[in-house]
Amino acid sequence: MPKLPGVSQKDAVRVFQKLGFRIARESAHIVMSNGAIRLTIPRHNPVNALTMGALAKDAGLTPEEFRKLL
Repeated sequence: MPKLPGVSQKDAVRVFQKLGFRIARESAHIVMSNGAIRLTIPRHNPVNALTMGALAKDAGLTPEEFRKLL
């Protein structure tokens, strides 16, 4: 899986909001949805690199595309 080290959960939420995802629920994790895809972002700073890479992949992004949106 691709790695995206050093990404805070707030930055991740901001990137996914640019892609049309909206916050559906907040608790120990932030759940975001665009109607078809649901992403669960842990509230860690920074988010684990492997986890962040998997979230970007689930959203249909490559690591390079994700970095450009930061």
